Amino acid sequence: MHKFLIHNQGDHVGVATSPIQSGEKVTGVYMDTDEKVDVTSHGDIPLGHKIAVADLAEGESVIKYLVTIGETTASLSKGDYVHTHNIKTKRW
Repeated sequence: MHKFLIHNQGDHVGVATSPIQSGEKVTGVYMDTDEKVDVTSHGDIPLGHKIAVADLAEGESVIKYLVTIGETTASLSKGDYVHTHNIKTKRW
């Protein structure tokens, strides 16, 4: 059973469809291809929040829906909790 969804191939984050515990090995599904991906969570991730499915350096764009949704303020590793502590908007 999957615990997160990724909208498109090329997205850097998925969205938790149920709470994810730190250290939990979880499966996600790409909605456009039905391909599965396994990730080990590096932190607790609440329902509806983002999990990284790609490694990103500080200052890189974060992609969701094949659109840039922000920029990393710290490096991210696959499985990291992605939220306001490590991503910011590029609008201002």
